[in-house]
Amino acid sequence: MSGVLFKKELKSNFLLFVIFVGVLLMYAATIIYMFDPEMADSLRQMTDSMPELFAAFGMATVGENLLEFVSNYLYGMIFLAFPAVHLVILGKRLVAGYVDDGSMAYLLATPKKRARIAWTQGAVMLVTCVLTVAVVAAAMAFLAEGLFPGELDMEGFLRVNVCWLGVLVFFGGICFLCSCIFNQSRHAVGCSAAVVVYAILLQMLSQVGESLEKLRYLTPLTLFDIDGLVAGTAAAWFGCVIFYAAGAACMAAGVVCFNRKNLPL
Repeated sequence: MSGVLFKKELKSNFLLFVIFVGVLLMYAATIIYMFDPEMADSLRQMTDSMPELFAAFGMATVGENLLEFVSNYLYGMIFLAFPAVHLVILGKRLVAGYVDDGSMAYLLATPKKRARIAWTQGAVMLVTCVLTVAVVAAAMAFLAEGLFPGELDMEGFLRVNVCWLGVLVFFGGICFLCSCIFNQSRHAVGCSAAVVVYAILLQMLSQVGESLEKLRYLTPLTLFDIDGLVAGTAAAWFGCVIFYAAGAACMAAGVVCFNRKNLPL
């Protein structure tokens, strides 16, 4: 890795990070503040009035405790869609953006090899995923403990966030790979966005009703088993491992592609 380039990328993309993490924190604070066992019946009535809509966004059930409540209302869709948009934009900036505007020629003119530059950009993507989960999870735990002392199952909450990080690493790996494959920013964004939208859209459709339930086998997000993670099942952990492995494989493939391809410099 190049320490100078790594620091420069973190600084350049810090505002983007703050904006998207700020949005996640806003939603997280709102949902945690809404938790009230006495309002469970009202929320269930609201869900029953539009079951398909709530199910599409992963909010089919209210949950019996604080962990189930925030897991259903946040991790089912909000914590997937917003970080995905962030990673698509970041992925484009890290590699394809430099090639597209000609700046990559200046990076390659330094003594650093292509692979070193690519690994540095991949590390920026990975650190961004880690920081997103760490900041949001820490803020949620602090707020939940302040508003509802002892209500949040911290072990289950940690399991959910470990797998959430795996999902972000997977999305980040896809975005990084697309950025390394294509020389134009629009192509990199189009490819990575298509994969992410495909995964999220099929996940939404598979939750609407029994007629579309089989679509769950066509999206990797089925492996993000929130209920299983809350319960600590082995199958849920297996899906989590797949996300990490697939994300790492995509990042490694991106480095190889960038190292071998012809650049229009």
